[in-house]
Amino acid sequence: MTRFPLVAGAALLLAAPAFAESAMTMSGMDHSAHGHEGSGAAMQGYMDAMDDMMGAMAEMPSTGNADADFLVMMIPHHQSALDMAKVELAHGTDPETRALAERIIAAQEQEISEMTEMLARLAAD
Repeated sequence: MTRFPLVAGAALLLAAPAFAESAMTMSGMDHSAHGHEGSGAAMQGYMDAMDDMMGAMAEMPSTGNADADFLVMMIPHHQSALDMAKVELAHGTDPETRALAERIIAAQEQEISEMTEMLARLAAD
């Protein structure tokens, strides 16, 4: 039992550099230069969708309303999922994964519409 904290601690130390790099790439940096060379057009499409999301979210000014800010930030997040699912449909071949991408597109489009309507209602209040 006393060895578990040592093993867990060692695992965390070994994982720290990868975690730090992952955190840095999610902070709005260009994802295209982070180990995806040669992984093809699909990975580039996924990374482009993430970069677009991070850029859009970084440029969003606060409305001063927590509800509206949540919706404003969630729209590019959902748009990124939609864009990534479209990349899957363009490049993926696994029927089950493609079916999931189609469900994601339908759900995200519906939720973006709902959030847009909610923002309009909040602006009118």
